[in-house]
Amino acid sequence: MNIIEIKGLKKDYPLGTTTVHALRGIDLSIKEGDLYGIVGPSGSGKTTLLNVIGCIDFATEGSVTVGGQEITSLSDREITDIRLHKIGFIFQTFNLIPVLDVLENIEFPLLLMKNQSRSEIRARAEKLAEEVGLKEFVSHRPAELSGGQRQRVAIARALVTNPDIVLADEPTANLDSVTGEQILELMREMNRVEKTTFIFSTHDQNILKYANHLVKIKDGLVAEQ
Repeated sequence: MNIIEIKGLKKDYPLGTTTVHALRGIDLSIKEGDLYGIVGPSGSGKTTLLNVIGCIDFATEGSVTVGGQEITSLSDREITDIRLHKIGFIFQTFNLIPVLDVLENIEFPLLLMKNQSRSEIRARAEKLAEEVGLKEFVSHRPAELSGGQRQRVAIARALVTNPDIVLADEPTANLDSVTGEQILELMREMNRVEKTTFIFSTHDQNILKYANHLVKIKDGLVAEQ
């Protein structure tokens, strides 16, 4: 079953008096429960593609269906609901809240959902913290953690709501090669355990062994799948 269907996706950005064609007509199907690597050079359109799938940005033309919902025609409230309940994000800059500790950062999306008790939220966050290897660091704040540990917090936070899809934009870009491989191995293991669909972008061909499927993007088009 396909969890994402993309047809004729185009995304343009105005830049002064010119227009940048970031995506030029993407056709792509992504199967539920798989782990996909989106690869391509800087400026190829990888981040734009993830942002459109994740409802952070919106298509200029074409259709994007996520979990059976065609997202290009949804209201702002419906888009917010998809972002909160169906999609988790892992950013290359981590995007953790500096004044919150590890457990509080992981809990944050569940607090926004407002549909669980505090004890249920805490139990889920503690479970994810242990699964990503941070049991001993739950009271630490982001500034007290290494880059790899912060990325582990970001992975736990992305998974805490049990999303159908996790999008990871260059998740190893700010990490050394050994830590980067550990993070991708963790993502692969979480994909196996949680049955979540993972889609990560990268420009590093060496780490694509962690994906079940590869999609190569070049100049805003799918060059190979």
